[in-house]
Amino acid sequence: MPPTLASLVHHSALKLTVRAGEDRLDVPVRWAHVSELADPVPYMEGGELLLITALKLDAEDPEAMRRYVKRLVGAGVVGLGFAIGVNYDEVPKALVDAAEEEGLPLLEVPRRTPFLAISKAVSAAIAAEQYRAVTAGFAAQRELTKQALNAGPEGLLAALAAQVDGWAALYDASGAVVATAPEWAGRRAARLTADVERLRDRPAPASAVVGGPETEDRVELHSIGTSRRPRAALAVGTAAPLGTAERYAVHSAIALLTLTTERSRSLHAAEQRIGAAVLRMLLAGQPDHARAVAGDLYGGLLDAPFRMIVAESASASAARAHADGHARLQPAKPASAAATAAAGGSGGGDPLAVLAETVEAAAARSGEAVLVVPEGERLVVLAGDGSAAVAACGEYAAGLEAGRAAAGPEQPAGDQDELVVGLSAPVGPIAAAAAYKQAEQALSVARRRGRVLVEHEQLASGSVLPLLADDAVRAFADGLLRALYEHDATGRGDLVASLRAWLSRHGQWDAAAADLGVHRHTLRYRMRRVEEILGRSLDDPDVRMELWLALKATSTE
Repeated sequence: MPPTLASLVHHSALKLTVRAGEDRLDVPVRWAHVSELADPVPYMEGGELLLITALKLDAEDPEAMRRYVKRLVGAGVVGLGFAIGVNYDEVPKALVDAAEEEGLPLLEVPRRTPFLAISKAVSAAIAAEQYRAVTAGFAAQRELTKQALNAGPEGLLAALAAQVDGWAALYDASGAVVATAPEWAGRRAARLTADVERLRDRPAPASAVVGGPETEDRVELHSIGTSRRPRAALAVGTAAPLGTAERYAVHSAIALLTLTTERSRSLHAAEQRIGAAVLRMLLAGQPDHARAVAGDLYGGLLDAPFRMIVAESASASAARAHADGHARLQPAKPASAAATAAAGGSGGGDPLAVLAETVEAAAARSGEAVLVVPEGERLVVLAGDGSAAVAACGEYAAGLEAGRAAAGPEQPAGDQDELVVGLSAPVGPIAAAAAYKQAEQALSVARRRGRVLVEHEQLASGSVLPLLADDAVRAFADGLLRALYEHDATGRGDLVASLRAWLSRHGQWDAAAADLGVHRHTLRYRMRRVEEILGRSLDDPDVRMELWLALKATSTE
C-alpha cells in the first residue's frame, strides 16, 4: 500500500511525534515537500506532507497560524511536519491549536532527523508500492492469460473479479450480457444495458465510469475490439476506485478479450464464406451437398423448416425499383461497404450491419444456429421458423417503423432507418430457392409500400388491390381508360360507370342495367361503344380482367 502518515510515524529511524490529528494518520502521502514560504499553497497539488522550520512564520501568533493552517487544509495538504531545535525549541502552542482546530495532522520532527531523510522514506515507500503494483500486475496478467486459454471468457472474468475484489461482466455488440463473475453480478450487469449501448455508439476505444456514492458500486465500462464499431464491452464493478495493480489487471483483460474478439472475427469471416457456399448450394437445389459442406456448423438448421430474410439498404433498393424480381444470388463482394459492415467491419451506422448484429446476437443468446451471408449490397439470413433471430428481425423492423411514424412524413429518415426487408414463409431445405424468391417478392412490396418489413405470408392472406397503388400500374390504367373518360367528358354518355357496373355483375345485363337505372338495351349499346372506342372485345376474359384492374387502380387514387 502507499505510504501514510502512520507508516512514517512508525518508521523507527525518523523518530516523529504526533502533536495533533492523531485520528487522521491513515491518509496516503503522495510526496514530502519542504517550503519556508509564508504561503506555499500555490505550489501544492494535494496529498503532500509539508515540512517547515517556520523560518518566515510567526508561529506563536494564533490568528496567523489559523489562517496558515486553514489554507493548507484547503489546498489538500495531508500533514505538517515541524522541525524543532532550529527556529523554535518546541512546537508553538498557537500552531498546535490551529492544527487541532482544522483536523490537520501535525508531526514534530526532532533536530537529528533531517527533512531529506523523511523525503527519502516517502520516496522509497512510493517506489516500493509501484514495484509491488507492477509485480502484482504481471502476476495478474499471467493468471488472466491462463484462464483465458483454459476456460475462455468466463474463466477470464472470474480471475479478473478476484483480482479487483469486485465483479466483472462481458456484453456482446447488442449490449446483452454474455457472462458475469461471480454469478450474483448478473442482475447488476443487466441494469447497465443502456450505458453499454451508449458506449457502443462512440468510436472505439472508449470507456466510461457509471455509478457513484448513491449506488452499490463504482463501475467502469470499456469497449472491446479494434474496429470503429465495438464488438463487445467489459464492465468492472468495485467498491472503490481501482489501484495501480487492479488497473494493470483490467488493461490485461481488455487486451486478452480484444485478441479473442479479433480471432473470432477471422473465424466469423471464414464461417461467412462457408455460409455463402452453403446458401448457393441450397438455392441450386442441392441440400445434400449443402449439408455435407456445412457439417455441424449450423446444427439442425438445414433439416428443419426455416425462413429466408433478404434485406437491403433503401439506396440499393431504389436502384432495383424497376428490376424484374427474378431471384438471383450474386457472389459476395468483399469490397462492398455493406458486405464489410455485415462481416463485422467498421460499418458505423450501416443498417445492414446493425441488422446482422441484431439477428446474430439474438441467435447466440438463444443457442440457435443462424446463417448470415452478405450478398453484394444485400444481406441474406437463413434462420429457423419461430426462432429468436426471426423475432429479433421483426422487433428491429417494428422499432424502425415506430421511429419513422414518430418523426413524421416531413422528417428524413436516419441512416439506420434506410432499410427494406422481405421475409419468406416457412419452407424445407428442398424449397430454399422458392423461399429466396418469396423473400425477394416481399422485399419488392415493402419497397413499393414504403415499409421496413413485409412477410410473404401477409401477401398471400391479403388482397391484391393494395398492389395496384403503383405509379406504373396507374399509368397503364390511365392510358387504357383515357379514351372512355374523354368520351364521357363530352356529355355523350356514361361509358366508364356502365363498364364498371357490367363487369361487377359478371356480364349479367339485367342486373347491371338495374344498378345503373337504365334499360338493358341501352347498356348493350354502351358496351358496343366501349368495344369500338377501345378496339377490344369484351368477350375476351383477359380484356375484361385488364379493364377491371384498371378501374380498380384508378379508383384508389
